[in-house]
Amino acid sequence: MARNPRSLLFPLLLIGLCLISGNGVVTSRRLLETELPKIPELPSIPALPKPEIPSLPKLEVPSIPKPVIPTLPKPKIPTIPKPELPEVPKLPELPKLELPHFPEIPKDIAVPSLH
Repeated sequence: MARNPRSLLFPLLLIGLCLISGNGVVTSRRLLETELPKIPELPSIPALPKPEIPSLPKLEVPSIPKPVIPTLPKPKIPTIPKPELPEVPKLPELPKLELPHFPEIPKDIAVPSLH
């Protein structure tokens, strides 16, 4: 009887994960129990004196006189003459059209239902 190779995959995967997870607990305990090596203390560095920064002289900015802005006269806008439009030609009068007369539908006829 031939077996599907996928049917063997799940049990093998389950066994493999169980073996891996069981081994990980032991190694994690070993890592927690090991002592870390002690780091030697570094020699202390003597503190450096703070440098003295000389104060800068204050600069005096010369005052600049405000410029005098001349006032400009308002420009005169010339008036534009209105153009003369040509006269619109008169349309000839057309006779009034009458709408066609449709006969009235009697109201006592029953409307068929769609259901």
